[in-house]
Amino acid sequence: MRRLDVVFGVFFVSGLVQAQTALPIEGKDKHLGVASCASSTCHGSTSAFADSNVMQNEFALWQSQDPHAEAYQILLNDQSKRIARNLGLKSAHEADMCLDCHGDNVPASARGEKFDMADGVGCEACHGGSERYLSSHASGQASHADNLAAGLYATEDPARRAELCLSCHLGNKNQMITHRIMGAGHPRLSFELDTFTWLYPHFEVDEDYVQRKGEPNGARDWAVGQGVSASTQLETLLDDSAGWDGIFPELVLFDCHACHRSMFGNQWVPRRGTGLGPGVVRYNDASLLMFRHVLAAIDGAAGEKLAGQVRDLHVSTTRGRNETVQAARAVMATLQSAIARANAAEFDRGMLEKIMASILADGERGQYRDYAAAEQASMAVDAVILAFENNGVLSADEAEGMRSRAEGLFEATKDEDGYRQSRFVEALNRLKMSAP
Repeated sequence: MRRLDVVFGVFFVSGLVQAQTALPIEGKDKHLGVASCASSTCHGSTSAFADSNVMQNEFALWQSQDPHAEAYQILLNDQSKRIARNLGLKSAHEADMCLDCHGDNVPASARGEKFDMADGVGCEACHGGSERYLSSHASGQASHADNLAAGLYATEDPARRAELCLSCHLGNKNQMITHRIMGAGHPRLSFELDTFTWLYPHFEVDEDYVQRKGEPNGARDWAVGQGVSASTQLETLLDDSAGWDGIFPELVLFDCHACHRSMFGNQWVPRRGTGLGPGVVRYNDASLLMFRHVLAAIDGAAGEKLAGQVRDLHVSTTRGRNETVQAARAVMATLQSAIARANAAEFDRGMLEKIMASILADGERGQYRDYAAAEQASMAVDAVILAFENNGVLSADEAEGMRSRAEGLFEATKDEDGYRQSRFVEALNRLKMSAP
């Protein structure tokens, strides 16, 4: 029952979702190293404590199950060495552009005695430098609010967690995963906040957790995460240094499969909602498409407004940089208030039904022609089905039946190179028969 209502803070600066404090990699607090958290009386127990309000085996779970623990080691493999050579780097494991996301790459002056870059994306890479909060946190006497005031990063807040995760899983204007890096051999990035939050959890949401941090809500996390993702990407597009590469826009912001497809056969057909003709590289609007479903459920007129602004953004990219900037700023202005509304929404039965209906309707409108949008829609459906179950809209058996039909969406999107919209829409139509 982790997907219930709770209101988290969302902070806005210049129309962008921003964290209340700096990201852990940008903070001023010293990072003392994973070893400072790994003793058996802190988070390094081999099994969960029965009489503690936290499991205290979080380090063991992270080390044994979480891919973040191996992030640095990946930089030593043959694929990473090849990428580094292609980019003209001496080595991947020494390059800031790699370490910013594959390690806890804080300045040397911010590294404590036990700090080890080889630990990968460790505790403080996500929870913030522990210089000020470690002692009080370990004592168990400080409240969660006290720890936050001492530099602990508020990962329970969906907007702040999204900004943190997306800084690597999407990239931002300061940590760019560029088209050149992709061209050198880096895998395509994909992220959805709610799905990725629960892939490798090293904590449990129990009564103690809820008392400290509030009850998580998966549907809200999905919705806010999509809004933050759209904002982060637009912020990069608007930045003159990050959104441009020579005479070209930064192509990592555009849809990969608009270009990377077979040159043989007459495959092009129009995609409603873009206003673009053939041969045009499309801005990757997958998160904007998903967030429109949320906004449409809150305020139909606002959802239509966002759809029109996204269409204008697409068309503006064919006219020039100035027009694109103007259109992107209009979308950002809409997102500023819309994400706040999504964060405060109830995500009750009525809203969830509207979201699901909107997702399904986009299949009939041909909006899932692009693989990235279909991929995000699959994860959105999964989040909404679980919310239906947790809200009592569906029984466990009904939810399982609907989830079984939703497997067709994941089957249709498992191979990005072989993706066909027709198969995805067929799966959507089968799902529609069991939707509330």
